[in-house]
Amino acid sequence: MSRKVPLADGETSRTACAPALLRTGVDEKSGEVLTGAVLAQRVGWCVDLVSGMAGVLLAEHGNAADVDVLASGQDAGGRKLPPNAWMALRRLGWAVAPPEGVKVNDRIVRMAQETAGRTLRSAKWRADLTVGVLKTWPVDPARRTPREWDAVREAVPGGRFLPSSVIKSRTRQVAAFVRKHRRLPADVFELEPSPRIARMLLLSACDGQQASIERPGEPGRTLLRLQLPTRPDPASYKDWTWVACPITLAPTVPADAVLHLPTLRIHQGSVRADLAYTHAVPKTSRSGHTVALGVDWGLNTLLSAGAARLDDDGRITGLGSGAQFRAAGVVAKQHRLRRLSEYLHAKADRYRRLIAENEQHPLIANHSVLTDEIRHVGERRSNLNDALARAAARWAVDQAFAVGASVIYLEDLRSMEAKGMGRTMNTRLSQQVRGQIVDRMRHLAAEVGIAVVIVPAHNTSKHCPQCLTPLRHRKAPDRPTATGWTWAICPDRSGCGWQGDRDQGAWRRIAARGLTHQATTVTDRASGAMVIRSVVKEAESKAVITATTKTSRNDRSKTGPTRHRSTRPAPRRRRAPSPGGPTGPAGKRPEGHAPTGRNRLPRAAHRHQDVTTTSTPTTGRHRPRGAALGAGFHLHAHASPPRWETIPETPSDSRSLSCSETLPQPAEAS
Repeated sequence: MSRKVPLADGETSRTACAPALLRTGVDEKSGEVLTGAVLAQRVGWCVDLVSGMAGVLLAEHGNAADVDVLASGQDAGGRKLPPNAWMALRRLGWAVAPPEGVKVNDRIVRMAQETAGRTLRSAKWRADLTVGVLKTWPVDPARRTPREWDAVREAVPGGRFLPSSVIKSRTRQVAAFVRKHRRLPADVFELEPSPRIARMLLLSACDGQQASIERPGEPGRTLLRLQLPTRPDPASYKDWTWVACPITLAPTVPADAVLHLPTLRIHQGSVRADLAYTHAVPKTSRSGHTVALGVDWGLNTLLSAGAARLDDDGRITGLGSGAQFRAAGVVAKQHRLRRLSEYLHAKADRYRRLIAENEQHPLIANHSVLTDEIRHVGERRSNLNDALARAAARWAVDQAFAVGASVIYLEDLRSMEAKGMGRTMNTRLSQQVRGQIVDRMRHLAAEVGIAVVIVPAHNTSKHCPQCLTPLRHRKAPDRPTATGWTWAICPDRSGCGWQGDRDQGAWRRIAARGLTHQATTVTDRASGAMVIRSVVKEAESKAVITATTKTSRNDRSKTGPTRHRSTRPAPRRRRAPSPGGPTGPAGKRPEGHAPTGRNRLPRAAHRHQDVTTTSTPTTGRHRPRGAALGAGFHLHAHASPPRWETIPETPSDSRSLSCSETLPQPAEAS
C-alpha cells in the first residue's frame, strides 16, 4: 500500500490520530479466536518486555550530559543523527538487551529504544529551562526585578517569547527544593523525580517483520497483524505467533486516508489503539484574509466570538452581534471536583505524616483507599476537561465555517496570571483549559482549511473597538455608576458612544487587530503554530470597527387617523363551547387551566394525620377523598393537631368551676 497521499492544487497533507479498540484477534498459527481479555493479556506481556528495557536505558542515560549529546543532533564523529529516536540511540551506541533467558526479536528492542529516546529528548527543554533559572537565581524568588527578568529570559533558549507563568512555576519548584534541602539543585534530574516509563507499544518503530496494517475490501475496517508472545517470558521464537486483529475505523477517518501503524496501550483491561492516518486537506495561509472570526476568553462565558470583514477600502465592519459559548454548569462541576481533590490530598498528606515509617500502622489501609479515590477524581477531572475542550473547539470552528471565515484569531493568554481578584476567582481563572481548547481548535480547523492565529492580548478589553478610547467598565447597563467589569461604555459620547458587553467588545478588537497585522504573522518553527508576536503602532491605529448606521426596513410613517380603541375591557366570557363530558368518573374540564386528569392523590393526601378535616359523606356522588384521608379540603392544606395535644393543662380563669376538682391530675414523675 502506497504511503503517499495524492494532492491537488491548494491541498496539503495532514497527519491526525483516531482512537480504536481491539476487541478480538485470531492466532494465525493455531487458528484460535482470542477474546478481548486474552488479547489484552498477550499485549500486556509484550508491553512489560518493552517497558522493562526502556527503564534500563533511562536509568543509564538519564543525566544532563547524555541528554545534551542526544539533543545536539551529532554523534562522536560529527555525523548528523537520524530523526528516529531508536536509530539515534543505536548510532550513539546506547544498546539494551532483554532479560536473561528471554528471547525477543530486534523490533521489540527498537520499540524500547524509541520509547526511551523520546523520553530523553523531551527532557532537554526542561533541562535548559532549569539551568537558565538556576544561573540567574534572583535575590527574592517571589518577586523578580525587571533586570532579573531580562537576565533569565536571555539565559533560557527561546525565553523572549516564553510565558512568564512557565518561568514562575519552575522558580517555585526550585524554591521548594531549596526549603527542603537548604541548597540549589544541580540540574533538572535532581529537581524532578525519575520519569515514568510509558506502558505502550510504539509499532511505528517496527517494520513488516513485527507488524503490518492493511485495508480489506470492506469499507470502514482495517486489519492489524502483529507478533505477540504466548507466555510472559518467551524462551524462543516459537513462543511468538502472529495475531490478526480486525479494527473498526472511527467515522472521522476518511476513506482515502493512508493508515500508519498504531500505538497500543492497555486501558481498563482492554487494548486501545491510537491509529495515525494521513489525508489531504486545504492549505491555510498566514495572510490574505478578508473575513475573520475573533474569539475572546471569558469565565462562565468561556468563549465570545464574532466575525469581521476587511473591505477593499481598508475599513473593517462587524458581521452580526456575535455569539457566546457558555459552560457555567461544566465549570461549576470542575470546581466541585477540584475542591474534592484538594480535600482528599490534604487528608492523604495527614495520613502520610501519621504513618511515617511504621509499616504496621492501622491507617495504611485508609491511605490506600484515599490514593485510589484521588486517582479516580483526577480521571474525572481530566475527562471533563477533555469533553469541554472538544465542545468549545467544535463550537468555534463551526462559527467560523458558518460565516465563511478563513482565519480564527485568538488572544494570547498563556502568560495571564490570575491575581488580585480574590482567591476563588483567581483559582477559577487558573484552572481553565485554554491550551487544550487551542490545540483542539487547530486540529479541527485544519480539516476545513481555516488558519488559527494567536494575537497579543494587550488592551483588547480596555479600548473601545470603534475609536480606541479607554473604556469605562461598569457592573451592568442599568447601573452606569457602579464600578464593575461586565459592561463597557465608551466615554466619547459625541463621536462614538459605543457600549456593550466587555467580551463582545473584546472579540471585535481581536478580529480587527488580526486583520490589520496579517503582514506580521509568523509560523513558529518548534510548534508550527501561527502567531503575531507584537503590536505595530501604525497597524493598530487602523484596527477599528466601522460603526454601521441602523436603518429601519419598514416605513412606519403615519398615513391616516389612529383607529379608535374602546376603553371598555372585553367581557370575560367563553368564546368556545365546553368540551364533551368524558366517559370516566371525572367531570368536565372547567374553564381555565386547572388540570383535571389527576390519576392519584398528591403525596400530602397519603400522609398520616390525627384527625379528619371533613367528614366523609355517606350520600351523594361527591366523595372528597383528599379530605377523608386527612389532606384537608385543599389538597395542599394540612389539618392542625387537636387542641388537647398542644395546649397544656392549666387552671382556667373562669371561677364557675375549679379545674383542680374536675380535671384529672397528672401523675407525678417518679
